[in-house]
Amino acid sequence: MNVTSWVVRQAASPMVCESREERAGPGEVLVQVAGCGVCHTDLGFYYDGVPTKKPFPLTLGHEISGLVIEAGTGADSWIGQAVVVPAVLPCGQCEACRAGRGQICPSQIFLGCDIDGGFATHVRIPARGLCPVPDLSSPAANPAGLDLPALAVIADAVSTPYQAIVRNELRAGDVAVFVGVGGIGGFGVQIAAAVGAAVVAIDVNDARLETMARHGAALTLNATGADAKALRKQVRAFADARHVPTWRTHIFETSGTPAGQMTAFGLLGHGSQLSIVGYAPKAVELRLSNLMAFDAVARGNWGCLPEHYPAVVDLVLQGKVAVEPFVERRPLATINDVFAEVHAGHAARRIVLVPEH
Repeated sequence: MNVTSWVVRQAASPMVCESREERAGPGEVLVQVAGCGVCHTDLGFYYDGVPTKKPFPLTLGHEISGLVIEAGTGADSWIGQAVVVPAVLPCGQCEACRAGRGQICPSQIFLGCDIDGGFATHVRIPARGLCPVPDLSSPAANPAGLDLPALAVIADAVSTPYQAIVRNELRAGDVAVFVGVGGIGGFGVQIAAAVGAAVVAIDVNDARLETMARHGAALTLNATGADAKALRKQVRAFADARHVPTWRTHIFETSGTPAGQMTAFGLLGHGSQLSIVGYAPKAVELRLSNLMAFDAVARGNWGCLPEHYPAVVDLVLQGKVAVEPFVERRPLATINDVFAEVHAGHAARRIVLVPEH
């Protein structure tokens, strides 16, 4: 199969359109890409020197939806199936995977980092962990009326905050605070609201906050120039009004910025939980003794285990998490312009690049 992809040959230099031959090997499939979302992790690899496991030349892209058109031995049942491809694919067999800790599988595959990713017409991947997508032409299966390219963002932007929420054991009536509500944070707000939590959205962009007020946030706070103590006081007053104690307050850092990480840490109270979901390459200075003094918990969240994906797909297709207002489709051939636009902070929505087949 002839595959056309956009290849990074040198960091921050224009990606080059190249062709190569690919065939699905044993246990593998070849997915015809319907859409691939542009994530800030891609920008980190491309602009900021964040290392990839497979060195350049490399095709980036890990938010992939598509159609299986070829399968190797043992994966024949996938042919013709629409799928969402998990951004991170654990091996499923190592000690970590058997212990339910596939997030730290030493043999995991991160698309667009360990192997060539989805900014291409097709991608060759292991069949393990693929998430089937039901018939989108069926109103019963797809009341939200979404197409396959829109589902690409499930692979990371929606599924990653979903796993963080599951691991934090967020429950109805709890308070969920999201610091940074563009991208994964915006979807996290919606998932938390769908769970029944009272949601606080914190950002430095009024337009984002106004959008999230229409999609699940009960309180929005602009952190621009805000005093950390004042923010904490506002969040605490919000929780107190709902009779929610600090140990039922869950804080999600989804901005992927040092300032956001410091803000999120500063919101900790007695017994609070902090989940670090966004990635910031720069270090921050924090007083870790707060965790001891508050008997609080801080944990990281890496991707989303494949077993969670069917539930995420269902949430999206049932319209409990809105996707369409937050995505914008662009032709794959515009990839260099799109990367520059997203890097400059000018993209208002998650851009999904759609190949021409």
